[in-house]
Amino acid sequence: MTALPSAPVEKVIVTYKAKTAEAGSNAAAKSDAAAKGAATGEALAFERRLAGGGALVDLGDSATKQDVTEVMAAFRADPSVASVEPDIRAYAMAVTPNDTDYAKQWDLFEPTGGMNVPAAWDKTTGSGVTVAVIDTGYAAHSDLASNVISGYDFISSSADARDGNGRDADSKDEGDWNATAGECGTGSPASNSSWHGTHVAGTIAAVTHNTKGIAGIAYNAKIQPVRVLGKCGGSSSDIADAITWASGGTVPGVPANPTPAKVINMSLGGASSTCPSVYQNAINGAVSRGTTVVVAAGNSNANASGFTPANCANVITVASTSREGNRSYYSNYGTIVDVAAPGGETRRATDTPGTVTTPENGIYSTLNSGTTTQSTENYKPYQGTSMAAPHIAGLAALLESAKSSLTPAEIESAIKTNARPLPGTCSGGCGTGIADTAKTVDAVTGTTTPPTGNVFTNAMNVTISDNTTVSSSIAVTGLTGNAPATLKVAVDIKHTWRGDLVIDLIAPDGTVRNLKTSSGSDSADNVLATYTVDASTEVANGTWKLQVRDVASGDTGYIDSWSLTF
Repeated sequence: MTALPSAPVEKVIVTYKAKTAEAGSNAAAKSDAAAKGAATGEALAFERRLAGGGALVDLGDSATKQDVTEVMAAFRADPSVASVEPDIRAYAMAVTPNDTDYAKQWDLFEPTGGMNVPAAWDKTTGSGVTVAVIDTGYAAHSDLASNVISGYDFISSSADARDGNGRDADSKDEGDWNATAGECGTGSPASNSSWHGTHVAGTIAAVTHNTKGIAGIAYNAKIQPVRVLGKCGGSSSDIADAITWASGGTVPGVPANPTPAKVINMSLGGASSTCPSVYQNAINGAVSRGTTVVVAAGNSNANASGFTPANCANVITVASTSREGNRSYYSNYGTIVDVAAPGGETRRATDTPGTVTTPENGIYSTLNSGTTTQSTENYKPYQGTSMAAPHIAGLAALLESAKSSLTPAEIESAIKTNARPLPGTCSGGCGTGIADTAKTVDAVTGTTTPPTGNVFTNAMNVTISDNTTVSSSIAVTGLTGNAPATLKVAVDIKHTWRGDLVIDLIAPDGTVRNLKTSSGSDSADNVLATYTVDASTEVANGTWKLQVRDVASGDTGYIDSWSLTF
């Protein structure tokens, strides 16, 4: 006998045997429902025929479980009936995590400053994706352990590594404490170990539904700890090698990574007017191998263009927002920022430095209680763009898991396109807004209505220097005939004086169509616009180019992304 579900049942599905009148006639099925209703004292009504041939019979919303049982028994006793079953309800399979501190994770679910994460878990949880956390290493934590895989220690100096042997296969966090002020340079303070990499890792992939601690954004992804930060930070040479290794590239003297990461998180950085070539080359190599690279914008309340690797190309640069949806007071900003994510504020800008006045507004994650070396595991709130970046790394892992064919450029474009405006304020520029996890996942999985036509995108950054002409290409394939008379050209260019720019669309046959002219009086930042072009005389397939010419000196920028919608 079919067990009744616990939710109220208002309808049953009756399948009649072949060749019976009720199997082929709605009128006969309607008459039979009325007869069964009369026999059981219920007001039964034939509603419609299902695609599989069954008859949907409505019992009304006042039917009790006993009523349903009697109605099903009446149908089942009829020799013309092959089967009868309740029309049960289905629900989204993702449930609110039972992790004991989940309620403290406003950054995941609050509508104002959160990132709308739970609504994405019905579709993807990060399974099959490895995220490399290039940071301080891993401090053992039971709320992470089952999601952590083998990494590597890239700190080449044994003194900085504090493990006595420099580079090795043990990514254990040995602590980044400094015993005395000035030990790491003039003005550097004495400090305890931060266990920074473990805090970052928890946001990305803490074990979830385990009745303890917190929930990770991509809680079925794997974390690969790659240690580059020890005593007094880390060197660019070590960090660049770590990027290469984590993404599956070859590093002399280091065994190959058996489980290359599809996402890299770098919540680290320093002041630099340009991106060092050692970083850029490593990042370009990682992206070419299909790895999405996410970096923190920095915590100096300054333009992120002066900090690296935030100012490198081919990365997703992340600013920090507060629980109220404002740019965090410390967060870097500017035209090179791609998107924002919760980084929290555990104190206000006007508070005494070092004090923690609003811990509930920080990002709560996995940590360790040791002041120098590892001790017992714990959880604490931190604030910083270091905390914002792993939110985007977690989202990238969800996207990669949901659709493994996505390229890093497509992942970046999807995150930026589906972000929502900050509900608060952002002076200086916070990219396209706060990332929206569910909306982004829906977009790449086709859950939402896709834009009309076929969309082709290039999100690889192209630097625009003074008085130069650059271009970015999109190869269009798989279409037939000519381009439409309403070809949509969406352009996202970061530039500090957009009036300097002339923008053209170049068709595959070389025909040039001007999208924007220069203007000496237009001093605003950035070009974020969609142009409609009559391209009906052009064959759709082929290589289209966005050409950008800078006609003046003093301001520079880059093509962030652009797309064609046919």
